[in-house]
Amino acid sequence: MTAALVAGLLAGFGIAIPVGAVATYLVSLTARTTLRTGVCAALGVATADGLYALVATLGGSALAAALRPFLVPLRWASALVLAALAVRGAVTAVRQYREHRLAATRSTPPPPSPARAYLTLLGITLLNPTTVIYFAALVLGTRATAPVQPLDQGVFVLAAFAASASWQLLLAGGGALLGRVLTGHRGRLVTALVSSGVILALGVRMLV
Repeated sequence: MTAALVAGLLAGFGIAIPVGAVATYLVSLTARTTLRTGVCAALGVATADGLYALVATLGGSALAAALRPFLVPLRWASALVLAALAVRGAVTAVRQYREHRLAATRSTPPPPSPARAYLTLLGITLLNPTTVIYFAALVLGTRATAPVQPLDQGVFVLAAFAASASWQLLLAGGGALLGRVLTGHRGRLVTALVSSGVILALGVRMLV
């Protein structure tokens, strides 16, 4: 059980720590909204990682092989979603900045609710089939050396979820601190534009 726990933690951190478009969006979202919204978004990412760990544990190479033909369309879908988020974030930031400068009386669009943030990040992360292939490779490597008991499989999945959740919550906390530091409208505009640029670049990189 200890070996499964350690393997799950390492697998969860391994897939979560590399900072990509989803992590960048998570930090930016928390900085623009609230810590509660960021925590829900972080749990959405961790839930997707946990689900893929479960799928890989139960299905192994069969599911990984079944997903391979869909890698290209899923990558395109993920890239398009990320591009839409980047454009929407930049447009919203510029609009809010101009409204502030012009002292407009119109109310700004409400931030996403915690539930919507959770579902959005869950959906974005599920669009990445590389995650299930990553977990499947780890699971198959473990099974090649010794049979894995159901209890150990459960521990592996829960540990992978816990590791991913802890890292995503750390990112959300960093976003909340960033939001407190950059309280000015100009600071929020700059960070939103930089974040949108990074997200767009990472989305394009997925297709290269």
